[in-house]
Amino acid sequence: MGKIIKNKSKVIKKENDLIESIDCDVCVVGAGSSGFAAAIEAARLGKKVVLVDSSPILGGQAINSVIGLFCGLYSRTKPNYLFTYGLVEEMLRDLHAENALYFRDSGVTVSVAYDEQALLRWVETQVMKYDITAVTGASITDVKVNDRRVESIEFVSRYGRFKVDATGFVDASGDAALIYNAGLPCRVSDVGPIYGTQMIIVENVDFDCLPSESEIKSIIKEKGPDFGLERHDGIVFHFPTKDRLILNMTHILTPLNSVGASMEGIVGKRRADRAYDFIRKQFPEAMKNSTIHAYGQIGIRQTRWIVGKKQLLAQEVRDGIKFEDSIARTTWPIELHDTMESYQWEPFDNEHVHYVPFGSMTPPDVDNLIAVGRCIDADLIALSSVRVMGPCMAMGMAAAHVFDLIGDGSVHDFDIKQLQSRVSDNLNRKDSMFLKDVHKTY
Repeated sequence: MGKIIKNKSKVIKKENDLIESIDCDVCVVGAGSSGFAAAIEAARLGKKVVLVDSSPILGGQAINSVIGLFCGLYSRTKPNYLFTYGLVEEMLRDLHAENALYFRDSGVTVSVAYDEQALLRWVETQVMKYDITAVTGASITDVKVNDRRVESIEFVSRYGRFKVDATGFVDASGDAALIYNAGLPCRVSDVGPIYGTQMIIVENVDFDCLPSESEIKSIIKEKGPDFGLERHDGIVFHFPTKDRLILNMTHILTPLNSVGASMEGIVGKRRADRAYDFIRKQFPEAMKNSTIHAYGQIGIRQTRWIVGKKQLLAQEVRDGIKFEDSIARTTWPIELHDTMESYQWEPFDNEHVHYVPFGSMTPPDVDNLIAVGRCIDADLIALSSVRVMGPCMAMGMAAAHVFDLIGDGSVHDFDIKQLQSRVSDNLNRKDSMFLKDVHKTY
């Protein structure tokens, strides 16, 4: 008797009015470092969470742009200590156990190289463990605001339209996409573009034949312009436990329009190829067996951000002001990528710490919306020092606790001391974590 093969189909047509509805306690828009931190922390607090991202894969720029480094997580003191704890501490411990981290001391900053695929699996594991509803490849089409509250957001993906109704909303989009589409005021640079970067990860590198990062940087500065590199102060990061080199050697425009952003993605890869060719020609023995492991999406730094109750200012960052409503800290330098050829780099002294005030995360005209990550309210210079992943994850965690504290109340009307008590470790604790494994890169 022959094998029975099922061979039957049916005809369907689009139903224009079909829209799926999802109800939750907290809706997080954007699944990058600040977004997944907000979603995971809220779910751990018992909230029903929906996490939506426009990329097809969770992780935002941390994964899809192959940023490759956790920045802003450690102090410059001797010994160094970790700034952000809780789920971030757990994440570091879990990735460290998988040999997926490489702790780096440049002499100016301590950062952590990571395997982006290991991070992705960690995020996905948390999403499943805490029953978070994750929707990827979805973009905002409409935001309903009524009586100072966001009521719902409508999205569209290739699979159709859906609506999320929630008690609280977190804008972790990076570009303030939720707040902008809600018709609320936003800021953009008024002094020219802030450039992004096309990152690439190169593997099969022979580090025995490769100079130090500082030596490579000097060679890029000396010989790169004659080779046709538009950016003259590009940098590379060693990740020898994975035989990888992370190339941060380009500056790319990051326009806020669909066609421009897409075309710059193509331009970015061409510039990254030229940078890779330069490194191969300068260090032929080290790079002779190398290949490009991955191109990321363009890494975006600063495009559009909110108008909050409080704007964080450059001088407050430089002075290390600890605000009455501080919820996160870091010591990451001012890092403003405002010219094609170079960027402003202003490190602080070893004891310096600066803080993120909660007021910079809250648009004053709505009661149930918090911004986290690189779209909080700050001036250009200040934002360049707090948009990195360390403080961004702390912002996400703080947002989750605010919604746990206020229920259906207002983000502008609660006891800030209760929030600071919950996130006290992220403001006061000073434990050295994993730094017995730190590698000097200078």
